[in-house]
Amino acid sequence: MLLHVVPLDEWSADPDRPYAPPSLASEGFVHCSPDETAALTVADAHYRDAHGPLLVLVIDETLLSAAVRWEGSEDALFPHVYGPVERAAVTAVHEVRRDSDGRARELTPWV
Repeated sequence: MLLHVVPLDEWSADPDRPYAPPSLASEGFVHCSPDETAALTVADAHYRDAHGPLLVLVIDETLLSAAVRWEGSEDALFPHVYGPVERAAVTAVHEVRRDSDGRARELTPWV
């Protein structure tokens, strides 16, 4: 399973189409994390000032039509999805619980 951090507004913007975040157009891939700890680190580093709910999509890479490549350095490899994410590949959605300073603390089921 791959994890992808996304603001709720971005995830729900076009629910009838595969999910294609801005990074797909600008960098050619969708950034993902390999586990919950890494996803919380990404949320904390890049989304601390984000307003509204912050979600983590759980993606089953076997259900993707796009290629997944693990890239980075020897010490830190991250999965990148080289195409849109089919919504059927998203098997669960969690919300990032943040403290009063906006720091990511835990994932909880999103309802």
